[in-house]
Amino acid sequence: MARISTVSASVDFEQDGKQTGYLTIPHSPHEDAWGATRLPVCVIRNGAGPTAILMAGNHGDEYEGQIALGELIRTLDPAGISGRLIILPALNLPAVVAGRRTSPVDGLNLNRTFPGDPAGSISQQITAYLSDVIYPLGDALVDLHSGGSSLDILPSAIVEPASDPAHMRRNVEAVMAFDAPLTVVISNLGEPRTSTAAAVRAGLTTVGTEMAGQGTVSRETLALCRRGVRNVLAHVGILPADAATRHNESARTVLEIPGSAGYVYATRDGIFEGAHALGDSVQAGQQAGLIHDIHAPWREPEPVFYGANGILFGRRQPGRVTHGNCCAVVAAPYAGDL
Repeated sequence: MARISTVSASVDFEQDGKQTGYLTIPHSPHEDAWGATRLPVCVIRNGAGPTAILMAGNHGDEYEGQIALGELIRTLDPAGISGRLIILPALNLPAVVAGRRTSPVDGLNLNRTFPGDPAGSISQQITAYLSDVIYPLGDALVDLHSGGSSLDILPSAIVEPASDPAHMRRNVEAVMAFDAPLTVVISNLGEPRTSTAAAVRAGLTTVGTEMAGQGTVSRETLALCRRGVRNVLAHVGILPADAATRHNESARTVLEIPGSAGYVYATRDGIFEGAHALGDSVQAGQQAGLIHDIHAPWREPEPVFYGANGILFGRRQPGRVTHGNCCAVVAAPYAGDL
């Protein structure tokens, strides 16, 4: 039985040309009895061809993708494409407005709510509409992320694993076409509730990114994001082949986060002092940093250690940590078949 959604779209997904509008979700908080949350959406269509879904603002404190997709909406001529683009540049609008990873409306991380619930909270309604309406229209998904305000990450394009070898190959080829300095397989420890995991279940060729972080905008990674989106669109046949530009041959080397051993977590509250720079080679058992006690500074700081060999792929951005915060992430050569 089909799930019934209250989300309405002011755009026609089957109409040629360029349309901008909103996905409107009824929302009745204390301040607004008959209000709505309105997510900006753009559809660009030119005849028959593949459909790519482009998303940013899944987390509100990740900015390069939001800028790049806004620019694409303003500049792309429908006559220059073959097929259709569905562009959602501020997917989690409440979090985007607040500049936060999670929604200030319901406190949820939208990227842990798929396949959503059309009768649930705002975040759950957004992901239900994506799962039930938007994803079935698509052939490919590009979901643009960065490290946000809590992580600094090496700029990279991300492979969401697929159990079917042919689907996995499609994902890898599209991610390599993005042409980031690194290609990294990230399974989120098997987490099924993410946008990219849901896209793989829907059969979409799936591309993710991590565009640096620190809660700011990097000019270099913004340029990479702009170029990478167009590269993927050329790869899937929506833009002409000569729209692609390639700079990073090293991206052909595929890395992965090697399971739970790839993460270093804070073992106490305090201030984290990292021992290495992003990109440094590290070894299992090597000291990853120190956690300094803020309540008893006369105590010796507590060391934390890497659990895997590889390179330092991500590092916590704020110095202040609490027990369980992710302090460091290691990426290692991919061990699977491609």
